[in-house]
Amino acid sequence: MMPEKVTIADVARRANVSRQTVSNVLNSPDLVREETRERVRQAVEELGYRVNQAARRMRTGRSRLLAVRIEQTQDGMNVFDRFLHGLTESAAKAGYRVILYSADDDQSEIATFDDLLGAYEPDAFVLTGTHYGDVRTSWLAERELAFVTFGRPWGMPEGGGHPWVDVDGAAGTAAATRHLLDAGHRRIGFIGWPEGSGVGDDRRSGWVRTLEAASLTPRAKNAEDGEAGGLEWRTDGSAAEGEAAARELIAAGATALVCVSDSVALGAMQAGPVPVIGFDDTPVAAAIGLTSLSQPLSDAAVRCVRVLTRLLEDDSPDKPDHVLLQPSLVIRRTA
Repeated sequence: MMPEKVTIADVARRANVSRQTVSNVLNSPDLVREETRERVRQAVEELGYRVNQAARRMRTGRSRLLAVRIEQTQDGMNVFDRFLHGLTESAAKAGYRVILYSADDDQSEIATFDDLLGAYEPDAFVLTGTHYGDVRTSWLAERELAFVTFGRPWGMPEGGGHPWVDVDGAAGTAAATRHLLDAGHRRIGFIGWPEGSGVGDDRRSGWVRTLEAASLTPRAKNAEDGEAGGLEWRTDGSAAEGEAAARELIAAGATALVCVSDSVALGAMQAGPVPVIGFDDTPVAAAIGLTSLSQPLSDAAVRCVRVLTRLLEDDSPDKPDHVLLQPSLVIRRTA
């Protein structure tokens, strides 16, 4: 049985100091008192901690590494590849390299943070898939580690307390809904994700406010009044549920559909001859001619790297960067 990997956090606990203090002892020992240096060195020896890339870090003070998680695909539709490609390219131009890791949930990702810090000492992290109650950001912030999120800090006060880059989903679905209204539709359905999804709720809000601005009332799927307006159905995000939801909404009178994702929209297209608009503009959407909202993922990646280089290389950065980008409607079918 292989022994467990010793991390920099293990050394910090053994020496009863912070992780940053251990890093200082290894890379800038002149910043630490001799007594503390000796305690850390003893912990390093007792635990058998191996300092990877020590020589380079001693010369430069940085690893020049940015860590980011590989996102899981859903129904074969993964827009993350475009973001990752842009991140790798823009990081290289700034003199950094990207290292990838995988994780199933917040806790396993935090454990991976600890491992990466012990083995590679990345200078910063790019977090994706932000959500309500996201404990990853507080873990990094408490340890004064540099990071940016691709996604807003849902549930936090306006603006959020850490750097983030995001795409305005509400603006996207508002544009999609206006497009359908301009085409003469007055019963526009929305197929979304379960309530409580930050991204999903944001995208739903654009549909709601646009209908209300047109004096139309968004209604739940089981509404019984006969007024014109929108009907909504929440799904697990799969194409199969998208099709089932679309059939119900069309039967209830919807003449057009706005979907929270291309995966949902792909299913909705199978339900009947009504206009369908997706979100994410995946390669599948382009292949089948689905009108969809395109996220500026390359620009988002560039902005993430720009935020991090500013954090890492600016001695006195002011308030955290908050960047909200706009999606664009790619029209492929008559709506």
